[in-house]
Parts: sequence; C-alpha cells; structure tokens
Amino acid sequence: MRAAADALEGRTAIVTGASSGIGMAVGRALAEAGASVVLAARRAERLETLAQEIRDRGGAAKACATDVTRRAEVEALVAHTSEVFGPVDILVNNAGVMPLSPLAEVRVDDWEQMVDVNIKGVLFGIGAALPIMLGEGRGHIVNIGSVAGRRPFPGGTVYSATKFALRALTAGIQLELSAASGIRVTDVQPGVVDTELADHIPDAAQRDAFLERWSEKRALRASDVAAAVMHAVTAPPHVNINEILIRPTDQPT
Repeated sequence: MRAAADALEGRTAIVTGASSGIGMAVGRALAEAGASVVLAARRAERLETLAQEIRDRGGAAKACATDVTRRAEVEALVAHTSEVFGPVDILVNNAGVMPLSPLAEVRVDDWEQMVDVNIKGVLFGIGAALPIMLGEGRGHIVNIGSVAGRRPFPGGTVYSATKFALRALTAGIQLELSAASGIRVTDVQPGVVDTELADHIPDAAQRDAFLERWSEKRALRASDVAAAVMHAVTAPPHVNINEILIRPTDQPT
C-alpha cells in the first residue's frame, strides 16, 4: 500500500541506519509522504547524498552523522532534529548489525557490538525522543526487528537474542505508553532482505553458505520493508499496528 503524497505532511521523522538498505528506503518513503526527515548513520557522505536526492525532489531532509552506540550523539541527533524541523513525531530505530558466528567461536567482541547497536542504540534513541513525544501527547516509535526475534537459528543465537529483546521492548512500550500517552509503537520483523547486512558475517563459511542458499531465491527488497513501515505510520491515530512480520515468499521458516 503506497502512502498518499501528503499523508505525513507536517510530521518530523528520524531514521537511524539510513546510509543504506532498509534505512535508506524508509527515509525516501517518509519524505515522499511529506515528512521532514533527519537521516542518521555513521557514513556522512552517503547520508548527504540521500538528503540531497530528497531535497531535489522537493522534500525536506537533513543528514546527521551519528553513532547510535554513543548516547551523547543520539541525544544531539534528537535535539538537532527538534531545532531544525520541530518535535520528533516518528522515530525509526533501524540501525543494526549481524556478525553471525557459531557460539563455539566465542566472538565476544561481536556479541558486545550487537548488544551495543541492536539494543542499546535503540534504547538511546527512545530515551532521547520519548520526553518530546510525551510532551506532545503523540509519537510513533518503529523498531526494525527480525524474524530472528521469533526463533533463534544456528550461528545467529546472539543476534536472535537482541531481536527477541527488541520484540519485548516494543510490547512493553505498548503496554506502558500507548493507551496512557498516545504513543504508538511497531516492531517490523523482516525475513531475508537483499541488503548489506550479510556482509557483516565474519565467519567466511557461514557467509558463503548464506549467500549460496539465497543465490537463486527471491529475497525481500528494502523497499518492501519500507512499505511495511509506511503502512504502520500512516494508519489512523486510533490504530496501533504493533507487529508486522514480513517474509520472502521463498523463505519457508
């Protein structure tokens, strides 16, 4: 379902991990629907290219280089967004990493990185944006989770744990804040998506096996996931779409 061109007119959105893949597609889609968008990631040059593309099409966008593992940078991102475009209405927590490996390899540094980006980075974003949303009496937090947040898989145990945590966090936000404060929340859970995420896999055998399994299958496109996000954020205010599970047709589990 394609959002109307003015469906988000007057709204302000932040998208983390916006320099590629799902984040880039979500940033474009939000801008096309009329939102003013701040694009956040570490790769500043890519962000600026996307922001300029959006502006060239008549949209409103700013690039803001941000490392979501650094709380001060995330707080500065939210403050800058409010100064430039106004109070944050939509926060899309998309930044994530997936350095898969068997537990027996004990890649503790990779485990820590996944916790820092996939969980703490999300919490930093929520912690910075939530006071604004509470003050406005509205807001929408979108967490990009994963089908892995419903079931672990060999080599992805820690990654799955971070996405299970995200699913629990989303459910808790709905319980505490939706009815009481008008803040909506959505966990979008994609299956396999054709993005750079597989490049994060440090175990060469596992990376090659993953790519081989999907070499002749149809993965989701980033734009498919962006469409799911737009379905949630353009729903009427009385509708809170809490979870969207979206798999490729060719993905059996």
